[in-house]
Amino acid sequence: MFEKAGFECPSIKEESRKLIFENEEKGVRYFWVKPSDVAIYVERGAADLGVVGKDILLEYRPDVYELLDLKTGNCSMAVAAKKGFTDDRNRTLTVATKFTNVAKAYYSSLGRDIDIVHLNGSIELAPILGLSDVIVDIVETGTTLKENNLEVVEKFVPISARLIANKANFKFKSEMIEKVKRSLQEQTEKA
Repeated sequence: MFEKAGFECPSIKEESRKLIFENEEKGVRYFWVKPSDVAIYVERGAADLGVVGKDILLEYRPDVYELLDLKTGNCSMAVAAKKGFTDDRNRTLTVATKFTNVAKAYYSSLGRDIDIVHLNGSIELAPILGLSDVIVDIVETGTTLKENNLEVVEKFVPISARLIANKANFKFKSEMIEKVKRSLQEQTEKA
C-alpha cells in the first residue's frame, strides 16, 4: 500500500535479515518490529507512522493518533468456549487471554465478574484442559476453534490494521503525514 502511495522502498523486497530499509530519494525509512511493539515505537517518537492491529491499540492504549482503518487483516475479538458451554452467572467466570485489558473492559461492560488467566500462546488449550471457562482472542475464520471442539460464543469488536501517528511528530510533519494518509485512504476506498 505504501508503495502504491508513492513511498516505495526497493530494498525492503530484498532477501536479508536487515531490520531498517531506507529510500533517501523518497525521504522514507521503514523498519520491522514485532506487531505488539509498533505502537511503542510510534508513541515514543522513533517512528512518525506505524501500521498496527486494532487489538494492540485496544489492549495497550498507546498515546497515538489513530488516523485510518486500512481495511486489511480483518478479523474479530471474540469470546469462545467448548461446544455447548453455558455461563453460570452465579460464579466467577474464568477467562484465558493474552488481551487482559480488552477482556476486563468487555466483561466490565456486561457487569460480569471474571478471573483472568493471562497466557501468551495456544490460548485454545485453556478451556480444553479446564484452565478456563472461556477464552478471549482474535478470530478470523474460526478453523482453529472448530478443530479443537470450541466455538465462538460472541464476536464483540472488529479488528483490522490501522495507520497510527506519533502526536508530536504529527504537528511538525503534518503535511507529509496527511499526504501518506490521503493516498492510503484512496486505496482503502477503492477496495
